[in-house]
Amino acid sequence: MVVQDSTDAGDARVGVRLEPFLHQVGGHLSVMKYDEHTVCKPLIFQEQRFYESLPLAMKRFTPQYKGTITVHLQRDSRGHLSLVATPLKENRGPFKVSTESAAVAIWQTLQQTTGSTGGAHPLAQWQLAHSLEESPATSLLRSDFHLNAPVSSLVEDAKGNQAERRSFNPWGLQCHQAHLTRLCTEYPENQRHRFLLLENVVSQYKHPCILDLKMGTRQHGDDASEEKKARHVRKCAQSTSACLGVRICGMQVYQVDKKHFLCKDKYYGRKLSVEGFRQALHQFLHDGTRFRTELLEPIQRRLQALLSVIRSQSSYRFYSSSLLIIYDGQEPPERTPGGLHPQEAPQTAHGSSSGGLTKVDIRMIDFAHTTYKGSWNEHTTYDGPDPGYIFGLENLIQILQDIQEGE
Repeated sequence: MVVQDSTDAGDARVGVRLEPFLHQVGGHLSVMKYDEHTVCKPLIFQEQRFYESLPLAMKRFTPQYKGTITVHLQRDSRGHLSLVATPLKENRGPFKVSTESAAVAIWQTLQQTTGSTGGAHPLAQWQLAHSLEESPATSLLRSDFHLNAPVSSLVEDAKGNQAERRSFNPWGLQCHQAHLTRLCTEYPENQRHRFLLLENVVSQYKHPCILDLKMGTRQHGDDASEEKKARHVRKCAQSTSACLGVRICGMQVYQVDKKHFLCKDKYYGRKLSVEGFRQALHQFLHDGTRFRTELLEPIQRRLQALLSVIRSQSSYRFYSSSLLIIYDGQEPPERTPGGLHPQEAPQTAHGSSSGGLTKVDIRMIDFAHTTYKGSWNEHTTYDGPDPGYIFGLENLIQILQDIQEGE
């Protein structure tokens, strides 16, 4: 929504009121919807530098970088607060830039600001209700839950009442709630925060099925404190990160029989054994009525292509980054106009099949702790490609091959 921004006296500018991004399945920072084809997230300087110096070979496997904006809280005529974005070139107000912007600190108090009793800050409660026409019950925010699609979406409000509503993923709302609570309680209303603008990689999908995978055997950056390093090492050791180089951070898969999404979060992923991980991959490719065998080959091809690219990136270490596997829960026609099976249709520059038929994609995201030779946060210069990431990709491909052979 376009709004008039008049935060500074005598300064009227056109801003965009941000909305929660309803297909966020993982991560700790809130991702916001800027427009149909663009999302935004709190700016971390190292991630911005990564996108600006991205190797050409990697561009087809990452969201398109669209620049930066500033974001601030704004009160409307009814006294309601919301987040408003202003293009940076139009923004004359001061803002503070640091290696991790003020908004990035939101995730650190996620547990404190999203208590299980539902006692969130009034602003956060209002913003969720305003964006989704209701305040979803905190009981939805658990590791295994069902999420309904627009055809028939059944959710509960804060009082346990049920109503038909649009589709959303509760994990993204939890991050959004923590985000708003942090901003409105710890920073002035007119505080400017820098955000990155990135391609909405699921905008072309009717029912986007998304698997968020944390890649690699190591998740902490070179600049992590000893306490943070120990915490991440422990998480890796207790999950499939250590033995497979990959673990599930979130998932939503469309169930065509019930017309809803099945969602799982990072806490579910951390508990999985190797066999549990394999079963979760199988579940991700099952639509409730059948296993989507036709997706296995194109997904493996894309992963093999990514593996070749990663092997060629000397000195890069993608610590704590994620990999998205995406396909459309809306099945395509049996054949393309040219007679090809949809999975064999030509690929676009970013990897999704052209013609709007089959939509299978692989994207790398979250580069706040990525390091490489010449990077701003380079504490150590590494030789060769990222062995942990390669280990994870190889195991992921092998598991998918095993699943294919068993079908």
